[in-house]
Amino acid sequence: MLTYTLADMKIVVLSQNPNLYSTKRLIESGQKKGHDMLIVDHSKCDLVIERKKPGLIYKGEEIEGVDGVIPRIGSSITFYGTAVVRQFEMMKVFSAVESQALVRSRDKLRSLQILSRAGLGLPKTVFSNYSKNVSAIIEKAGGAPVVIKLLEGTQGLGVVLADNQNSAESILEAFNGLQARVIVQEFIKEAKGADLRAFVVDGVVVGAMKRQGKEGEFRSNLHRGGSAEIIQLSDEEENAALKAARAMGLGIAGVDILQSARGPLILEVNSSPGLEGIESATGKDIAGQIIKYVERNAE
Repeated sequence: MLTYTLADMKIVVLSQNPNLYSTKRLIESGQKKGHDMLIVDHSKCDLVIERKKPGLIYKGEEIEGVDGVIPRIGSSITFYGTAVVRQFEMMKVFSAVESQALVRSRDKLRSLQILSRAGLGLPKTVFSNYSKNVSAIIEKAGGAPVVIKLLEGTQGLGVVLADNQNSAESILEAFNGLQARVIVQEFIKEAKGADLRAFVVDGVVVGAMKRQGKEGEFRSNLHRGGSAEIIQLSDEEENAALKAARAMGLGIAGVDILQSARGPLILEVNSSPGLEGIESATGKDIAGQIIKYVERNAE
C-alpha cells in the first residue's frame, strides 16, 4: 500500500512523462521544500468507486495519504485524466487544477463562450454546423485574412492562416467535407505574429513573456520555432489575464493574449501551461510558486 509519511506534505504530480521539463521542475521544487513528491502516470491508474471509500490504485497498490495533486494532463487523454483528478477530489485531496475547470479549458468553443460571457475582449470568432455558406462565415469573422482552427488542435497544430477569400473558402469547405470541427477567427494584423503569455497562479500573475513567431510564421508557439522574452504587462493586460483565469475557474493558467488596436484580446486559456518557456524567459521560479499554491490550500 503506497502511503507516504516521509516529509511535510505528500504531493502527486500527474504526468505521463517523468522526463518532461515541467514535471521535473515541480518534483525538484517540492523536494527542495522537504515534501514527498511522487510522479503518477494517470493513464495507468485504476479507480475504485464505492459509497464510503473511493480509492485509487497505481501499479497494483492503493494510493493513500496524499495532501495535494498537480495535474499535468495532455490533451489526448483529457477524458481519463480528468476522471483521475475527480477521483482524488472525491478522496478529499486538493487539486491545483479542478477537474471541472480542466474539462472546460479543453473545449475551445465552450472556453470562448465563457470568456465572452465574462466580458473579455476576444478576436471575432464564428462557429457553424458545417454550413455551406462559407463566404458569410468568413465575412462575419471580419473577412480575409482569417485564422481557421481545428477545435482539437494544440501547440499550433491544426491552425491555418487563409490569406484571401478564395483560400479561406477552399480551406473551410475542405474541413467541412472531412466533418472536422473548426472555428473561423479574425486575424489581428497589428499583433505581427506575436502574443503574450501570462502565467497565473492562485489569482496572481507570477510571470509574463512575449512570444514571437519565426519569420514568415504567424503562430508564436515555442514548439513551432518561436522565441520568447520577458515582458511587463500593462494594467489592462494583467487584469484581462486574471479575469480570464477566474472566469475559467483555474488556479493555474497560461493566458494567451493578443495586443490589438482595441486592447488586449484573449486567445486561449491553457490549464496545463508548460514551465520551460516562461521560466527561461523570466528567470523566475514558477514551479516554486505552484508548490506554494498547493501548500496554502492542501489540508
